[in-house]
Formats: sequence, C-alpha cells, structure tokens
Amino acid sequence: MAKELETRKLAIAADKYRSFLHDEAQNTTEWRHGGPPIYDAVNKLFEEGRSKEWAKGSLEEVVQNAIKSWEMELSHKTRIEDFKTINPQKFKLIVNGREGLSGEETLKMGSYNALLQSSMPEEFKYYKADEESFESSHDIFRAALPRGFAWEVLGVYSGPPVITFKFRHWGYFEGPFKGHAPTGDLVQFYGVGILKVDESLRAEDVEIYYDPAELFSGLLKGPVQRSNTEQEGTDSSAATHTCPFHK
Repeated sequence: MAKELETRKLAIAADKYRSFLHDEAQNTTEWRHGGPPIYDAVNKLFEEGRSKEWAKGSLEEVVQNAIKSWEMELSHKTRIEDFKTINPQKFKLIVNGREGLSGEETLKMGSYNALLQSSMPEEFKYYKADEESFESSHDIFRAALPRGFAWEVLGVYSGPPVITFKFRHWGYFEGPFKGHAPTGDLVQFYGVGILKVDESLRAEDVEIYYDPAELFSGLLKGPVQRSNTEQEGTDSSAATHTCPFHK
C-alpha cells in the first residue's frame, strides 16, 4: 500500500487535481461525451475559493485527488470496467446511513441522484432523485451553478486503509434551479467522509454524511419564476411555495 501511495502522489504531477485523466485520452475508455472532460472552469473556481492549499504529496492532497478522480470517472465514463478509482466487485456508496449503492447502481443514477436521495415526505422534496435521470440531474445543477461545483478536502484524520476526512462543496447560484431565480450568492455545504481502500488504493466503501438543508437553503432562496400564464392568472400557489429550510 505504501508503494501505491507514492505512485498516486507522483500521478498528481500529470494533472493537478485528477489522476487518470490526461493519460487516458488515447485508450479504449468509453467517455459519455466522446472524450475526456475539460475542468478549466471549476478548477478556476476551486483555486479562487479553496480554504487551504495542501503541501505537494501530502495525504490531504492525495485524498482530494482520489475523490475528484472518482467523481470524474462517475460523471464521464459509461462503463464500470473503465474505472480505476474503485474496486468494482466490492464498491458501496453509503450516504447519510442509507443502504449502500453498488458501483453499477451509482453509475446508473449519477452522483447528484445518489447523493440527494431522501426519505423526507413527498411535499418537502424539492429535488426528487427518483424522478430525475443521470442526464437531467447534471443539467439541473450545471444550469444552476454555471461556474461549476467545487470540492475540497478540509482535513484528513486517519490514513489508509480507512481514511476519514472533512470536506466542503461550493458554487455560485447564477442560474435557475427548479423554478427559482438565481441570487448570485455562494451556495455551499460541509460534510465528513469515510473512505475504505484496498491495497491498490481503490475505493471499496465511500461513506458520506452531510446536511442537504445546507445546500437547498441556498438554492431555494431565490424568488419563484412564474410563467406568463401564472402571471396573468389568479393562482398564487407557486409564489407561496416556500423553502421549509428558510423559516
């Protein structure tokens, strides 16, 4: 495992934030959009807004790179066998204590739907993961956060094989979200993660714990955008349907 850790540190030199990206351009990987993604916009957001800059080769930098690389594969690869960041046979994603999702299940749902599943009553679900596809979920958040949704490690509290860390996720609400007008404000949330890795530093379990209200209180703060039909009529239900997290 120590050798794999050193190899991972060296790999960061090829791409500052995501291993396994530029070295895959010519291989047989099946990319969702025809080729490796470009992260210029979100990298700029990350560099301008990050809380800390970790030392080159530190465990914090390695963990940050590993999670960003996994997100890259999850969002842009179409076959689980092309993933290098996880152990496909053992992988589970566990969010807020819910039943774990396999690698194939997570890939089918997409990262947003997997992370935003909720057991709240239907009337309080302002994002219904079971009604969104992989593509629609990404379209929704790409529109709401056009500069990207940056992610950073704030601290690492234990090393491999069980890595415990704290993280921050943020962006600027500059596009519409579920009928709510953008505010331009910073939207962010914090959480903790537990990452169990094998001897090759591939993830076997990823546990994430966070409060979705931190995210939605920002995205639902903007005024409801009413259609022309609603503006001309007398139904005011849309205007009075407010965020329960913002009372």
